Amino acid sequence: MKFKFLEHTADVEFQAFGKTLEEAFANSGLAMFNSMYKEKIKPKMVKKIFASGKDNEALLYNFLEELLILLDSEGFFLSSVKKIKITGKTLEAEVVGDNAADYPISVDVKAITYNEMFVREKKSKWVCQVVLDV
Repeated sequence: MKFKFLEHTADVEFQAFGKTLEEAFANSGLAMFNSMYKEKIKPKMVKKIFASGKDNEALLYNFLEELLILLDSEGFFLSSVKKIKITGKTLEAEVVGDNAADYPISVDVKAITYNEMFVREKKSKWVCQVVLDV
């Protein structure tokens, strides 16, 4: 399982999983975009993302925020994370997606929040929990 959605009264909350920290981050990006559109996105465009943060939570927040900025500024809608590399407190990713205008987005994600956010290693797998302001 790449991710699962949790019950939340007003916003969208999810947990994303991975065997590595990079995989958990990649699956967090997929979960965020899956909250907006449930079907498959065509892989037509490739973009690069760079982020940094003082800890894993800040790094995850900044990574997801970079994806939202791509959506808002360039209409980029994520299909997959082709490559992701975390070195210390910096991240470099190559993401694949399509033009958001070609998809009926059902939920508008306004922001990522630190509310209930965590990045943890549990039983040799990584878990990221995120609440999205919608």
